[in-house]
Amino acid sequence: MAILKDLIHSFDALWPPATAEAWDRPGLMLGNHDAQVKKAMLSVDITLPVVIEAIDQECDLLLSHHPLLLRPVHELGDQTAKGAIVAAAIRGDLAVFAAHTNSDIAEHGVSEALASALNMKGLQPLDPTTGHGQVGEIAEQSLLDFARFVAKALPASAGGVRVAGDPERKISKVGLVAGAGDSFLGAALGKGVDLFITSDLRHHPAQDFIEASNAQGGPALMDISHWAAEWIWLERAQSQLRELQPDVDWMVSDLRTDPWDFTVMQ
Repeated sequence: MAILKDLIHSFDALWPPATAEAWDRPGLMLGNHDAQVKKAMLSVDITLPVVIEAIDQECDLLLSHHPLLLRPVHELGDQTAKGAIVAAAIRGDLAVFAAHTNSDIAEHGVSEALASALNMKGLQPLDPTTGHGQVGEIAEQSLLDFARFVAKALPASAGGVRVAGDPERKISKVGLVAGAGDSFLGAALGKGVDLFITSDLRHHPAQDFIEASNAQGGPALMDISHWAAEWIWLERAQSQLRELQPDVDWMVSDLRTDPWDFTVMQ
């Protein structure tokens, strides 16, 4: 058993809050710093089913990647989405903490965990200024074969893996940003990679990237599930926390919080 404030010291050492983006809201969302914690659950998202799962598992703490209150909220009634989550957590005596962009760029962080899962070697930040993303080498293979490998390496999701590029194109240098990375599309064009992987790509940014890439002989593009890309990190964080705080039982939520349930193909 540990005290929450001592756990927060460990969290801040792994994922320094000062390295979070200015718009981000990581840290303690709910809970008493002096509360005792004997069991904790890690998740990508804080949804009502995840909170219920954590309470059912008798957890004292939910440590998520995405913050619960990232955007302003003006009502927390039980009939609102955030209100129902907050009420359930408080009634279940469940503390809630988030490590978001500060864990994205940390050593052994979210993007690095995804890159390692995809067997990328010689890792370097995609954007050295911010530390976001990773660039690395893989064994040369076709874009289609690598896409199949990525699909198997990630937890299953309804959206699968979407790819823009010649299926037979040879791939050996890959860049990625775990999570929503369309703001790094420009950086990917200038890195000399054969493929850029990220999530939540919208029509026009993706189309503009593909057009620019075709004109410059730049990379192919791959869009993967945001939740799946970041879920990979949870087991790595679990291992780190077991070493730092062995008196706490650290578990990973298996609930799929990807927002999509199924895909219909024509």
